[in-house]
Amino acid sequence: MDITLLSALLVVVLFGLLLSGLWVGFALLAVGMVAMELASSAPMGAVFARRVWGAMTGWDLTALPMFIWMGEILFRSRLSSDMFAGMAPFTRRLPGGLLHVNVFGCALFACVSGSSAATTATVGRMSLPELRARGYDPAMAIGTLAGAGTFGFLIPPSLILIVYGAATEQSIARLFLAGVGPGILLAVLFSGYVMIWSRLNRHRMPEPEPAPTWRERLRALGLLAPTILLIIGVIGSIYAGLASPTEAAVIGVAGALAIASLTGGMTRANFVASLTGAAMTSCMIAFILAGASFLTVAMGFTGIPRTLAAWIGAQDLSQFTLLAVLLVFFIVIGCFLDGISIVVLTTSVILPMVMAAGIDPIWFGIFLVLVVEMSQITPPVGFNLFVIQSISGRNIFEVAWYALPFFLLLVLAAAIMTLFPEIALWLPGTMMNS
Repeated sequence: MDITLLSALLVVVLFGLLLSGLWVGFALLAVGMVAMELASSAPMGAVFARRVWGAMTGWDLTALPMFIWMGEILFRSRLSSDMFAGMAPFTRRLPGGLLHVNVFGCALFACVSGSSAATTATVGRMSLPELRARGYDPAMAIGTLAGAGTFGFLIPPSLILIVYGAATEQSIARLFLAGVGPGILLAVLFSGYVMIWSRLNRHRMPEPEPAPTWRERLRALGLLAPTILLIIGVIGSIYAGLASPTEAAVIGVAGALAIASLTGGMTRANFVASLTGAAMTSCMIAFILAGASFLTVAMGFTGIPRTLAAWIGAQDLSQFTLLAVLLVFFIVIGCFLDGISIVVLTTSVILPMVMAAGIDPIWFGIFLVLVVEMSQITPPVGFNLFVIQSISGRNIFEVAWYALPFFLLLVLAAAIMTLFPEIALWLPGTMMNS
């Protein structure tokens, strides 16, 4: 069958299955089966068994359920309330005041969560009522939460970076290191925007609060200490070369259990709920990865990735042009698919042409995650929008409108990282080669 016709047919089958409500993992498996049936005489059963087994038994993937469980434990602890109380004395005198708690709180919780939705829900449940009670503008309170909540995908330990690393056979430790610089860049952009907005809209800001006393600051540091120690234990052990991502995930679970127990959040019901939540999320991701893995090998049999990469190469597109096209492409499909599905669905086709264009796959992983972050705050399937809607009671399109400035800042961050790739590559290049 002609490659163009086959490609169009597979796209129609995929979106038809997704629109029918079939789970993403099974939809990917079905498309892979259709591709092999039409384009290859290889034994489908044997290929399916070998590929799925190989994808599910990779050692790096064992970090995934552990990091998910760590986030579930912390989600049910007092960590979010302690973080808000700990950060408030240090941010309330900044231009923008306690709006910065959303930005810094999400950045801090992302360091121990790995999930965008968990980051948004945990910080939002504490910060939005507090900001509303203190008279902060609801549009900015919701917008900062929507934008900063996406940090959970980028700042390590990021679940989506683990998925990308497993799908593309890239080093997860390098990906974690590469996520640090762009994460800091985003936090600076978001916080800077809050400062500028607050100066231009003084009439929409509450009266400044009194400066914190030294006693308040010391108490705040005490509240932040458990989170900071957990970050050092998890991320520091990876960066120092003392633990692999999987071993660091175990350290994280042990630390999360200790924090939840000491703060009184680890009841029997919460323990069971955290295990159940982690198991459900891990199984969902496992099904998606299994389907994507089989689809990847099926696409190899069709020759579509090679043909597409060769066609892109023949167009002689510059790296900037290619990345601009991919940016628009990912933003569009991000309106209809969740982040993990975008990564596992597209990497088998996109990565060969990206590498043929001379783009570093580690850098591209961070670029892809940045774009996936945009999908979290774009309707109609922006998951962070649904989370904030459930917390705030606002209409989802209203929440998306409040998040628009931060969506544009994510686009700006992608452009800056494209112009200065060392933002992502300097740290892994320095630490992994030393």
